[in-house]
Amino acid sequence: MRYLTLGLILLALPAAAQDWAMRDGDKSLAQAALTERLVGQQIQFYDNGISRFETDGRYSYTYDQGGTAYGQFEIAEDGLVCIDFVNGFSRCDRYVENGERFILLTTDGLRFPIRP
Repeated sequence: MRYLTLGLILLALPAAAQDWAMRDGDKSLAQAALTERLVGQQIQFYDNGISRFETDGRYSYTYDQGGTAYGQFEIAEDGLVCIDFVNGFSRCDRYVENGERFILLTTDGLRFPIRP
């Protein structure tokens, strides 16, 4: 019985961790809207970092202080943007609109507004 309970707790953790810390007014974007908004574009964050989403699936993030991380991105049907970096690290983020703002949300609840 305790293994069943542990199993149920472990199954519930990913769902709980994926609430994305949504706020009032946040609207998730569907795959088509994100594809239009990101693919072939670059976005700049308020820390001056720049993400580039190439049309062939290549991704790069250039840090304000120098240095660039490279990878491959995919926009999933549920609107998640997942990146597999060349260093072996992977992450998935959710992009939302809130009023006029475009914001990246991380799985651990961080919010990164994007410059207009």
